[in-house]
Amino acid sequence: MSLKILGIESSCDDTSAAVLCDAKLYSNIISTQKIHEKYGGVVPELASRAHQQNIILVVKEALQEANLQLSDIDAIAFTKGPGLLGSLMVGTSFAKGMSISSGIPLVGVNHLHGHVLAHMLREKEEATFNPVFPYLCLLVSGGHTQIVLVKDYLDYEILGKTIDDAAGEAFDKCAKVLGLGYPGGPVIDKLAGIGDSQKFQFNKPRIPELDFSFSGLKTSFLYTLRDNQKYDASFIEQNVNDLAASLQRTIIEILIEKLEKAVRMTGIKEIAISGGVSANSGLRNGLLALANRQGWNLHLPKLKYTTDNAAMIALVGHFMYLSGKISNPDIVPQARLDFCDF
Repeated sequence: MSLKILGIESSCDDTSAAVLCDAKLYSNIISTQKIHEKYGGVVPELASRAHQQNIILVVKEALQEANLQLSDIDAIAFTKGPGLLGSLMVGTSFAKGMSISSGIPLVGVNHLHGHVLAHMLREKEEATFNPVFPYLCLLVSGGHTQIVLVKDYLDYEILGKTIDDAAGEAFDKCAKVLGLGYPGGPVIDKLAGIGDSQKFQFNKPRIPELDFSFSGLKTSFLYTLRDNQKYDASFIEQNVNDLAASLQRTIIEILIEKLEKAVRMTGIKEIAISGGVSANSGLRNGLLALANRQGWNLHLPKLKYTTDNAAMIALVGHFMYLSGKISNPDIVPQARLDFCDF
């Protein structure tokens, strides 16, 4: 008998629902909130209101696309944290309501665990992906940058993490001062493709072991703009492509240098990347080239699974359900959640 999991994701500004049957994806619906673009970042109150408007339709569409009824579902997996508390409350409350009314078990999922397994997602017509454990996962998103040792589907250890800003924050904050809007990462990536990545040099923090830091890079970037604009008011306009390319190169170098170090320290050559920044073409191309030189077995998630989505939540829920990790009906969402917390 197949195991059918309904996944719900509402940690930030994307309302998503997905259905997995025996870990194969049958549907993955995402409603993206465009309203935040004009504010230069996600507005928590607006995000939670939009989730309330979207969640019923998104879940309904996910079930319809999978050609299933709620009564066919074996477990409801939902994001319990980390994320925006108001947004998490919408998804959690909706999942709990469905569980109480239907008797279907709940599985509260750590959002970051979803990213770590996202490269394993396969649609129903695709061959099943069989991971090799252990592997190293470079998780890079708007709020998190860390290197994770993945020993099994539900067994993780953090080897390194950022001590301040995440890589995604560096992209977005620098893009904002360039006047590129939000989210800034994709725009930086596009401009970098036509810019000179060696035109400007920015400071790279020297952090011991496998931890990261991006606050110094951000400061160096801002000082470069400030110092040059003193003499040329049109400095940003005339150099925006080169600034984007140089910023992207520096961030990628920081990430890759740490990942290389982790490989040397552990001897593990099974590598995955995940999170929103894993969609960056410069990072993907740089890692592909490095993996080819170093003999790594590199796993890249499909672009549609790099951002927040319910498919990855359902996948973690699948393995948690099989392991008996069922949530109590009184479970509450947590804005801050330790990475290794189930």
